Amino acid sequence: MRATALLLIALVLLAATVDAGDLQPAQNPSAISMAWRPPPPIAVGRRRWRAVSSARARRAELRRSVAVELGARFTTILALLGTVVGIGTAGYMAIERWSWFDALYMTVITVASVGFNEVHPLSVAGRAFTMALIVVGLGTVAYGLSTITALWVEGSLLNLWENRKMERRISQLRDHIILCGGGETGRHIAQELEKTLTPFVIIDVDRRQERALQKFGRDLLYIIGDATDGDVLQAARIETARGLIASLPSDKDNLFTLLTARELNPRLRLVSAVNADDARSKLLRAGADAVVSGKAIGALRLASEMIRPHVVSFLDAMLREPGALRVQEIPVGQGGAGQPLGSLKLQERVGIVVFALISGKELRHHFNPAPETILEAGDALVACATHDQCETVRKLVG
Repeated sequence: MRATALLLIALVLLAATVDAGDLQPAQNPSAISMAWRPPPPIAVGRRRWRAVSSARARRAELRRSVAVELGARFTTILALLGTVVGIGTAGYMAIERWSWFDALYMTVITVASVGFNEVHPLSVAGRAFTMALIVVGLGTVAYGLSTITALWVEGSLLNLWENRKMERRISQLRDHIILCGGGETGRHIAQELEKTLTPFVIIDVDRRQERALQKFGRDLLYIIGDATDGDVLQAARIETARGLIASLPSDKDNLFTLLTARELNPRLRLVSAVNADDARSKLLRAGADAVVSGKAIGALRLASEMIRPHVVSFLDAMLREPGALRVQEIPVGQGGAGQPLGSLKLQERVGIVVFALISGKELRHHFNPAPETILEAGDALVACATHDQCETVRKLVG
């Protein structure tokens, strides 16, 4: 019985020494370093080549990460099974004085619970040892089976498939928005882009935000990486994007993101959030077309709630409408140039009322434009419209 007690103590110590951290998934290598690097050259051919090579490199790194994780888990399972078999064999040899082969055979059929007969009659100590070996062996086998099942059902293989599928969808994006920052502010921006049916992809360096982003559904496109890195922006198809929103927690990161984005796509519209007032001018010099302060917007909202509560409630109701009715900006192209605004009959044909016109030449806002106002290419019509209404007007005046 003393040998049985010593064996049980050894098995408990062995189970306690298994480091749970070793069983955690390996860190995804696609989370790229925060260190900023100078943007790559502007040549279109080289940009496309680097984007493709960067995507291939990330896929290769992801496959290597999955292989390392699989190897670590299987190694742990095999080590536990081998330790149990070794201790069982040694225990039978010490207690029953059997040969090593008889002891090994008895250990294997005991752990596997196949129900074969005993090799030799067991003593009382041998039976106690066998009971302990059955409990420990079945526990080890059950742990191994559950680990393998979890790996196939919800583990890295499934994530690898989802990541590849997402990469293919991102590679097909055109005329989309790149949203840098998946935090609380970024998620509110994503909700608005989703409601207005605007294609977009999110970039965030913090993998902890991935679970919150996945709540949007499987249609959400995102990249775990550093938005200040040119390779990550190229993976988000910045060459074919129409705009980028920098909503990172740090003004420094927003600044580097704008510089990299402007270098990769000079025609891109850049909008940035700002935290410190003295950073506004720097962001504008870095190429931002618009800089928005969350604190300033919040202060204006508080004042508006006090001064004009009905207007604020109207705007809130419009934002909450499921039909995504918004104040839309509709550019005027050659199709509408030279025509009077009234001749388009937008209210009768589409059901919208134009309450402002932005002159492309003067960059002035004309509120409640008269029906005889002549439209010019480069102007923009401002009206409350849904996404479908907006697209219909675009076809008329584009």
